Amino acid sequence: MNALQPLLVATRNLGKLEELRQLLSDLTFDLYGLERFPDVEGIPETGESFIENASLKATGYATQTRLLTLADDSGLEVDVLGGGPGVFSARYAGEQASDLERTTKLLAELSGVASSKRSARFVSAVAIASREGEILKVSVGTCDGHIGFAPRGYLGFGYDPIFIPIGYEQTFAELKPKVKNQISHRARALVGALEFLRSLTIASSDR
Repeated sequence: MNALQPLLVATRNLGKLEELRQLLSDLTFDLYGLERFPDVEGIPETGESFIENASLKATGYATQTRLLTLADDSGLEVDVLGGGPGVFSARYAGEQASDLERTTKLLAELSGVASSKRSARFVSAVAIASREGEILKVSVGTCDGHIGFAPRGYLGFGYDPIFIPIGYEQTFAELKPKVKNQISHRARALVGALEFLRSLTIASSDR
């Protein structure tokens, strides 16, 4: 029996890692998280778009670990804030801010904004890099919805407790993972990535 090909899922965010593991569960890869590589240097998210940041992370971690690497960059775009916090979603309330601090700041920014003006979307970009750091595949997914008036739910992470996707009354943090994983921005971004990764396993098995 051939050993499974390793795939590095390049995140230290435990909530994101668990979600990605669920979404990638049917792949015949041995999935690693960055916790397996405590000595790798973090990759600064200096890009001006989600695609740029995902690509920077995929290339940076692949060249350090010499593993096929999947990296994601995602965030929340709120229309009334001009698309903010956008690529700064994780650092919106400061580098070391908690999820609660970030959502609290966002709700304060939207204080007094009517429900009809609270449209928003989650965006995710996924990049896959070869062991040498070459970008092999990039895909993007979005999920439209609006921002609630208070956090609800205890599932998920990040801004999930205040984001209500179109067609639902529950926030992402109230939806069961099975439902969220069918409609989320990250799930949609991974569609193209999954097809590409499956093609790699098929090509490998034909050798």
